[in-house]
Amino acid sequence: MGFRELVDGSRVSDVPVSVNFDMKEESETSGNEPILFNEIIESPGHRAVMNVLTRQRLCEAFDVQPGELIDILSWAMGNPSEPVLTESESSPVMENTMVDPDLLGIPIPWHYREDGGRYQSASIIIAQYGGIRNTSFHRQLVKDESTTCVRLVPRHLRTMVNTAQEKNDEVPIAVVNGPDPVVLLAAAMSFNEPLDELRVAAALHERLYGSQLEVVELSNGVIVPSISEYAMEARITTSTGEEGPYVDITGTVDDIRLEPIIEYDKIHHRNDPIFHALIPAGIEHMTLMGMPRAPTIKTAVSEVVTCTDVYLTDGGSGWLSSVVQIIPEESGDGMKAIKAALDGHKSMKQVIVVDNDIDVTDSSRVEWALMTRWQPDRDTLILSSQKGSSLDPSRSSDGTTSKIGMDATIEPGIDRSPYESVL
Repeated sequence: MGFRELVDGSRVSDVPVSVNFDMKEESETSGNEPILFNEIIESPGHRAVMNVLTRQRLCEAFDVQPGELIDILSWAMGNPSEPVLTESESSPVMENTMVDPDLLGIPIPWHYREDGGRYQSASIIIAQYGGIRNTSFHRQLVKDESTTCVRLVPRHLRTMVNTAQEKNDEVPIAVVNGPDPVVLLAAAMSFNEPLDELRVAAALHERLYGSQLEVVELSNGVIVPSISEYAMEARITTSTGEEGPYVDITGTVDDIRLEPIIEYDKIHHRNDPIFHALIPAGIEHMTLMGMPRAPTIKTAVSEVVTCTDVYLTDGGSGWLSSVVQIIPEESGDGMKAIKAALDGHKSMKQVIVVDNDIDVTDSSRVEWALMTRWQPDRDTLILSSQKGSSLDPSRSSDGTTSKIGMDATIEPGIDRSPYESVL
């Protein structure tokens, strides 16, 4: 499966829209359903899509249950594989090439009026330097036809760039938009140690599709998934510029900072390309933040109790809060699960633990479980002075926060009938 198979079934809009604000406004008007824009005023010949990358659509496309997908993601992290190199002539992403790159002619959107301009939010960066390859998401503010400014948080790509800049080197990269969903999920993962996310994507491809992930080498030496909508050859330079403001995952506005400048050299794309125009703080953003983190939470919880599902909630911006589904066998298993979940995702601020009769994605049922199975003075864990997330504006000045866990499970071994719903 490729990105276009995920787009199938989206509502098609043939009404002309602008990259400036129109796509987001149309999405909100339509209830944020999957939507494909065929007529974009600033980008003739290019299309754009949004609201397609959701947990439900991914599970349907992969023909797996949510808990099963979490297990497959966890398996791929521990069993990376090798992608297979293909020729340019047989790679859809190489069907067209802009030798003189024109980012302004691509439907890169300006979604929020609070943003500093047009942003690539769903494009991934594949960087190769010093024998290391990294694939990850980093927002980019478009500066002109061939230049962006990229926000690099203190993770592996930032370390790679810092190393290069100490030697006055540029980092060759590819900016990829619209690859296979397994590549997007792998790129959204974060690891304590450097791990080649393309190899994780290759493992996912083999497990879910039964075939190898095909890649093609660009003229700058960087390899990209051959079935992608766009593959842009570029360099992270030693220059910096102003990046921001930007509406981030929490819906709050992030600051303006000095960040590295990216220079674009070539833009390759498919025939009739479809640009993935993700809305920050929308459902796709939360999916990409939360779903790749669920395996680490589930793995941690599974070490102490049987864990059947994990969901990073919309209200927690797909990052700060989760619902964990377990099968308690002994008294205290709910509390064990809370502590393990918080250890499994240290940016998390809240966790609710429920039995396996509660749909973790249904906030009303989760609240019902709390109101009928949880006693605040007995079933609550509160921790102080914990490592917090930079995405939480309420954190202390030293970066710490308090955290809460709520055990909404039924005590094992008792009569369950008073706690079970007939609805």
